Amino acid sequence: MTADPVSTLLLFGATGDLAHRMLLPSLYGLYADGLLPTGLKIVGTARSPLDDAAYRSSALAALTEHVQAEYLDATKAAAFAGMLSYVPLDATKAAGFAALRERIDPAAGLAIFLSTAPSLFKATIDGLEGAGLTGPRVRLALEKPLGSDLASSREINDAVAIAFPEARTYRIDHYLGKETVQNLLALRFANSLFEPLWNSAHIDHVQITVAETVGLEGRGDYYDGAGALRDMVQNHMLQLVALVAMEPPADFDATSVRDEKVKVLRSLRRIGANDVGNCVVTGQYAAGASDGQPVPGYIDELGHPSATETFVALKAHVDNWRWAGVPFYLRTGKRMPQRSTEIFIQFKCVPHSNFASRGATTQANKLLISIQPEENIRLQVMAKTPGLDRAGIRLRELPLDLGMVNAFADHRRRIAYERLLLDLIEGDPTLFVRRDEVEAQWDWIDGVRAAWNDAGLAPRPYAAGNWGPSAAIALTERDGVHWHD
Repeated sequence: MTADPVSTLLLFGATGDLAHRMLLPSLYGLYADGLLPTGLKIVGTARSPLDDAAYRSSALAALTEHVQAEYLDATKAAAFAGMLSYVPLDATKAAGFAALRERIDPAAGLAIFLSTAPSLFKATIDGLEGAGLTGPRVRLALEKPLGSDLASSREINDAVAIAFPEARTYRIDHYLGKETVQNLLALRFANSLFEPLWNSAHIDHVQITVAETVGLEGRGDYYDGAGALRDMVQNHMLQLVALVAMEPPADFDATSVRDEKVKVLRSLRRIGANDVGNCVVTGQYAAGASDGQPVPGYIDELGHPSATETFVALKAHVDNWRWAGVPFYLRTGKRMPQRSTEIFIQFKCVPHSNFASRGATTQANKLLISIQPEENIRLQVMAKTPGLDRAGIRLRELPLDLGMVNAFADHRRRIAYERLLLDLIEGDPTLFVRRDEVEAQWDWIDGVRAAWNDAGLAPRPYAAGNWGPSAAIALTERDGVHWHD
């Protein structure tokens, strides 16, 4: 069940890159489809000294740049811009919040999207509280990063909890707003075909890959303090692990879904210093090529020496009855050969091949769930090759594709933030991350980092445009497994 919709959406960081690329286009898409509450006010705030007219003009420019031309209607865009207003604010100065209060009636319902540096969280929340903008009909969405380890995450969560109880705190992981990620739940729990096979008796292993072709993209200061493990594995990839491995929830509501996810996260096997050599590979990209063009190495791009990893591969285990003995191979990195986010499920081979005596070989079934750049679900099955087969039966692996773009051609492909912003406005926390989830993720990640520090693990170089260091191949091949590239 959802709470009642709010009357005002307050966007912190309203002039930033996230707002221009994702938030404003998402809100326009919701408005154009008639999904926003009637009379909703959208108030933007940041340090930039703009007035309402200047902010509306910048918002229209952002829509022109980032909304596909066929979906951008000039009349609707102008009407959407009319919903926007702007209040300049330095979050470190409490006096400035009074101007926000003049524009907002929190008693009528307020949703706040906080996209600022974590160092400003406490000052911002103190300012909101001092201005009377933290009442019972106010909810707060937090954009990552939410800490750099368990201790700092708890510090942020404690600061937030002073003014916003858990029921009114919405932690964002934008991967959970992606259609194919949500379709993973539909695939598992709306089809009797898969769930009986979704366990260690039938699944050999699971692979999750999040590959980026880009380098630092101007995020050097943040990324060098985070690295691939904390930037990508701690949040997006562990959420995907939780969705793959979770037990069926009793209902599709916030409590049931998140209860099952946190059980998985708490069941992740600890990786100790003695396990690092067999379970963890880190790398850092050197000079190479991307899209056929030469690119500098990480250190050259950063401008100073660094031991930060830009690639990490992990062998993880979920220690419970369903997944006992099934390895989860996780891999993420920058300057990879292609941009790709996918979940690859390798089923076990049939226990006995009836066709072996006729010279035919069988292969295990595979399920590939592609999340980006194209959304697709593909099941690889065995089929007989047409022919008389006098010399023996011939079998061939064939794909059964559910191309999301083609299957739902009559539906517009939405930005993940559209789903999350609408749920924030309407008060549905199902696709947001609960505090105990975040802290379970950090607890496991901190253990991995401590183990590789104890073992003296250093990132291995790999040329940009490759799938990480060669040790990542050995990580799986010693188990007789090949990465799905």
